[in-house]
Amino acid sequence: MGKFKDQLKSIVNISSFIDISSANNNIRKSIDFRGPNVWILAFAVVIASVGLNVNSIPVIIGAMLISPLMGPVIGLGLGLGTNDTGLLKYALRHLGVMVAISIIASSLYFILSPLEMENPTELLARTNPTIFDVIIALFGGFAGIFEISRKEKGTVFSGVAIATALMPPLCTIGYGIASLNITYILGALYLFFINCVFIALATYVAVRYLKFPTVQLSDPVKQKKLTRNISLFTLILIIPSIWSAIVVIQENTFNQNAKKFIEENKSINKSYIYDYKIEHGKRKGTIEISIAGEALTKEDKNLLYKSLEYHGINSERLSIKESAVINRNDLSEKEMIQSIFDRNDKEIRKREELLDQMDKELRAFKEKELPAKQIAKELTYQYPDMIYFSIARGTTVNLTTFKEEEQIIVLVKWETPVNDTTLQKLEKWLSARLEFNNLTVIQKP
Repeated sequence: MGKFKDQLKSIVNISSFIDISSANNNIRKSIDFRGPNVWILAFAVVIASVGLNVNSIPVIIGAMLISPLMGPVIGLGLGLGTNDTGLLKYALRHLGVMVAISIIASSLYFILSPLEMENPTELLARTNPTIFDVIIALFGGFAGIFEISRKEKGTVFSGVAIATALMPPLCTIGYGIASLNITYILGALYLFFINCVFIALATYVAVRYLKFPTVQLSDPVKQKKLTRNISLFTLILIIPSIWSAIVVIQENTFNQNAKKFIEENKSINKSYIYDYKIEHGKRKGTIEISIAGEALTKEDKNLLYKSLEYHGINSERLSIKESAVINRNDLSEKEMIQSIFDRNDKEIRKREELLDQMDKELRAFKEKELPAKQIAKELTYQYPDMIYFSIARGTTVNLTTFKEEEQIIVLVKWETPVNDTTLQKLEKWLSARLEFNNLTVIQKP
């Protein structure tokens, strides 16, 4: 057991791999927002805004990698961990400027962008942060500061930039401002604060653990007050994310149970569920099912309610829509079954007609295909010195009447250019071969 503990300590020990002096300098340099960093931030804002605008995950990931926002955030953690109030203020100032520029630039982009989004999933993903985002930011921050502190740098920092995602929430705020949507603004702003605070908090803890050189405070009471304020602020920030995570888990559980209920009750005697809708309101989720076939009896509905409660959903959360049912008194059992079959037959006929139409279009398209390879082989026997052959079907348009006419154009080339007689002979042969009169042969120089 003793040998195992010693081996474990040797594996997790990081003291010989850490360069605190170099890490300190690198973090301080990355805070500075001037020169190339200004341009890089501008490029990252545009790329992230376009990515969110077109729902492109790879483009958004690219913007995360380019963005220089991580520098000031880690600088905040270093300033807190080393009691360096000057560095803390310096990092806050530069981060504030970066945030303001990013929000203004993204707002302008979304105001000017002509592209409207029907289902902006990537934007919506940045408006409902949960405790899981807190965990990602915290452990991403740990990975980031350990990567900066080690002697041999790897690719960890790129992964941290992608996982923690500082740039997309700022661009989402810009979209919220452009569309005057307060939900987007507040949700994305909260996510950005979570990411910044917990990356900085992870940096603060790691800096203390790695024993970075600290600025000694003259008053120990101030040190305790600072630590207490950090803990209180972190707790206040984390509570809404925990509540949001609980809501997400509840909604996910409700969706799964609702789908199981629908699958188990697709057919109800002589009726069936042909459509359903799950919605989540401010209080609770609801299920609306649409019934076709015979109208449900009281016993049928009671069986549905029992099945619903078996899956952990209260009966008042079920809404039954019977707009496509027929009363059993109006039709006999045979007529009822026949009406259902007739409805299904109509759907099948519609699909068969669509397939027939597509088949006709495909056959018509294939009929117009030109046997280019076969004709090329035949031409090589007739004209051995021909070195180039191209054939294509197109359309000519009369510029006076704008009448369209189908035409085949052939491009040919010989080692030595031939006369017009040879071209006319070739044109007649191709017209006969393809059984098409409107054909033109052009000799390439």
